[in-house]
Amino acid sequence: MNTEQAGRLFESLSSPARLAIFQQLTQAGSQGMIAGDLAKALEIAPNNLSFHLKNLAVANLVRSENEGRFVRYYANLDLMMDLVSFLTANCCQNSGDEPCKSFCG
Repeated sequence: MNTEQAGRLFESLSSPARLAIFQQLTQAGSQGMIAGDLAKALEIAPNNLSFHLKNLAVANLVRSENEGRFVRYYANLDLMMDLVSFLTANCCQNSGDEPCKSFCG
């Protein structure tokens, strides 16, 4: 991952609604969530949810699968971990502070 890629992910997550959607989907883990259940859990109108899910999908932060009449959404947990790794790659590299180094691993 590079700075430009990370920037695009942060841009997508900069909306409070999209951040809440992504957090809800990360909590659901590998089971994902049906769009209607996601809308109810977050108290977001279905048309608003669709708008935000499309943005997250374009950023590759979520994926979807059709299940009959329903659509199940999943957070891209691998991409999330890539972003976390990118952010912490040089954590405390120039610090002699032991608490910082123990936090960064």
